[in-house]
Amino acid sequence: MVFALPDHWVWDFWLADDGGLFHLFFLHAPHALADPELRHRNARIGHATSSDLVDWTFHGVAFEPGPPGSFDGSATWTGSIVRGPDGLWRMFYTGSMFPSPAASTNIESIGLATSPDLFTWHKQPGPILSADSRWYETLGTSSWPEEAWRDPWVYADPDGNGWHMLITARANHGDDAGRGVIGHAVSADLEQWQACPPLSLPQMGFGHLEVPQIVEIDGNMVLVFCCNAPRLANALTGQIGGIWTAAAASAVGPFDIEHANLLVDERFFAGRLLQDRSGQWILLAFAMNRPGEPFQGEISDPMPVVWNNRQLTLRHPIRGAA
Repeated sequence: MVFALPDHWVWDFWLADDGGLFHLFFLHAPHALADPELRHRNARIGHATSSDLVDWTFHGVAFEPGPPGSFDGSATWTGSIVRGPDGLWRMFYTGSMFPSPAASTNIESIGLATSPDLFTWHKQPGPILSADSRWYETLGTSSWPEEAWRDPWVYADPDGNGWHMLITARANHGDDAGRGVIGHAVSADLEQWQACPPLSLPQMGFGHLEVPQIVEIDGNMVLVFCCNAPRLANALTGQIGGIWTAAAASAVGPFDIEHANLLVDERFFAGRLLQDRSGQWILLAFAMNRPGEPFQGEISDPMPVVWNNRQLTLRHPIRGAA
């Protein structure tokens, strides 16, 4: 069955596997807000567990936002989790700060929380990483309504040289509509992080490349990200958005964003790839909009994927896909 909460919208998510249970961390906001567009500035990180990625047990909120005016004082947004060599689980998450209740602009930065068991979390004070204006757009330097620096995806360097972080970011040059890039940062110890130049070029058709993830499937490195129709730019303007994949030359790029393929249309969003207990690669995503219906706000059942003809595809196409 899908993962849903009766009185909350559920959307972006990320997972950790402790060997016995899959731990789902997800954004949620109450239906009492009435308008689903208000969910972003009221997002909290929830926690659920499952042994099979189908039946889930909800465990409540992982942790609360910071005090008003702090880097995560408005909302806590999307992230990722890794377990360090010391055995400690680390959640890298997005802190969002809207300057005022009426403001449409916001500043995003990366925070860190740690846990010994994935249930009890301790947030580190302040952001650990913010947008570096040497390479990345900051609030007020373009017409874009936010300082985009979110959705950190952290993974170990395949050669053992520390850790990498992929980030939803925007370049500080070029036409405003097409500045989306894969931001990059590195760390030797998961504590101190250094921003680096982006791993992709701007003006490749995307205003932003949200919720990035890099995986290796059948010996092929694949970047997964999402972008909906209103944020498509350049040659992709007017096309259908959703969950995209792009070939990667290595675990740290470069990424062939110009030739990205649409994996699933934008009735589903924020897709994550992982292997179930049988070793099958599957896609999880949240249901965003069915034709003629309001925002859904629930997480899908697993959708098997396969590497086919040099690209990732669903094993079973979604009925009525656009």
